[in-house]
Amino acid sequence: MEIINNNSLDVQLHLQPGSTAAEIKLKPFQEFTAEAGSMIAMSANIQMSTTTHKKNSGGIIKGLKRMLSGESFFLNHYTGSSQGGNVWLSTTLSGDMLVKELNGEGLIVQGGSYVASSPELEINMNWQGFKSLLSKESLFWLGIKGKGTLVINSFGAIYPIQVNGEYIVDTGHIVAFEETLNFSLTKAGKSWISSFLGGEGLVCKFKGQGTVWIQSHNTSSFGSILGPKLKPRK
Repeated sequence: MEIINNNSLDVQLHLQPGSTAAEIKLKPFQEFTAEAGSMIAMSANIQMSTTTHKKNSGGIIKGLKRMLSGESFFLNHYTGSSQGGNVWLSTTLSGDMLVKELNGEGLIVQGGSYVASSPELEINMNWQGFKSLLSKESLFWLGIKGKGTLVINSFGAIYPIQVNGEYIVDTGHIVAFEETLNFSLTKAGKSWISSFLGGEGLVCKFKGQGTVWIQSHNTSSFGSILGPKLKPRK
């Protein structure tokens, strides 16, 4: 069976922005990779296989690195039949999705926001640009690079900010950013006391030219409010 090497995926987003679902239409024998557990439904003739990394190159260590990045241990790989087919994907939290075509540039994506991608894209599971820096958010992010289609999700609405110089974003609202941007973590207010008493703590200061994609809701803030209201397991 001949596999079509087509970098670009046909992705259509439905029910934006609050409860977005992605419909990926596959050509005959076309493939793509998706986060485990994201599938809603698919054509009966679609073939699916599961590994801890790329197709035919899985490994325990690579799966563990994905878990540290906030993703699941496994990746699912879907292949269209001779008639093609389609696959519907969802998000864990209510929110939007973004379809981004990469043409060799690199994108840094927060752990938990990866949904799906063309098999040609390289995913670095242990990008640690924020490692050794104190942050209330995840220290592990995904570095994604190559030519192909990337689908990411957000908690709430997702929208781009064009940075030309400097821009400050709360760490809990960052979905992804272009690797052309330099960044550093800093206090939100004039002093550390006012920063933490104001509920912001550390923020990310971006410098240079590029795009930052942000989400309208913060998963950590949502969890801190919802957590105490949940009944403990018996």
